[in-house]
Amino acid sequence: MKNILFRTGLFLRRTYRTQAIIFIVIGCLIVLSLITFGAMYVVAQPASTSSERLAVKTPNLGRHFQEFGREGSILIYDSKNNRFYEHNPQRNATAIAPASTFKIFNALVALETGVILDDVAVLTWDGIHREVNAWNHDTNLRQAFKDSTVWFYQVLARRAGYERMQQFINKVGYGNRQIGTAADIDRFWLQQQILQITPKEQIKFLQRLYQSDLPFSQRTINLVKDIMVREQTPDYTLRGKTGWLTTIKPNIGWFVGYLEQNKNVYFFATTLDMDTAEDAPARIEITRRSLKDLGLLAQIN
Repeated sequence: MKNILFRTGLFLRRTYRTQAIIFIVIGCLIVLSLITFGAMYVVAQPASTSSERLAVKTPNLGRHFQEFGREGSILIYDSKNNRFYEHNPQRNATAIAPASTFKIFNALVALETGVILDDVAVLTWDGIHREVNAWNHDTNLRQAFKDSTVWFYQVLARRAGYERMQQFINKVGYGNRQIGTAADIDRFWLQQQILQITPKEQIKFLQRLYQSDLPFSQRTINLVKDIMVREQTPDYTLRGKTGWLTTIKPNIGWFVGYLEQNKNVYFFATTLDMDTAEDAPARIEITRRSLKDLGLLAQIN
């Protein structure tokens, strides 16, 4: 009897010991899992909180389009803080013809290839009366950029030629890189079915222009940057170019460029549905109001 009791006790002790070891192992695994989960939670939490803070601070840029009763989009890139502000993200990723915003690129090519010597060299008007009175006279690169004189930049494109234009388009990686056939050399940026670029791509191109990271000489880049100036005060410099795409309905207006202020650079690309010339100023005004939402274009005391 004593022998049986001894063996039974020994068996129970071994069983309890085994169970205890199992419980200890399970417990350790649970603790390790909790620690890992907790670490993952701590890592993820700041990102979530940060995103919520950014969302709260982001201004409602869409209200400016509502005030004008127009559909459109805007994208602003704060380069110092690596932050985007936008209205209508889907449209900002949709490619359309650049229209006269392509005059930035066209001017770069013309100066680089020498088809026009500088920003004040004059081309003679062909005598054909066009719908914009400011186009009906002799003019130079700088004034034609300001007036968005289509015939002037068509002459530059023809002089640069199809092959050289395509080479520069490819080197820069501008938009979808399509310029049609040789017969399209003076209108490919005006046709929705040929050259296309998204507002996001416009901003990337403008960043490279600002950084002089394009396959053009510094002289060429500096001249184009200079003719792009729309406003210059002791506090800021605003550069930009408008565009009006008339080959689709509704017409689409562009305004692209960048603002230098507070030792920072803000790149922007705005599109707007337009029906008449009366809608054109809204492209610029919506952009200005949006920049003001970010505390810009204001007098600095």
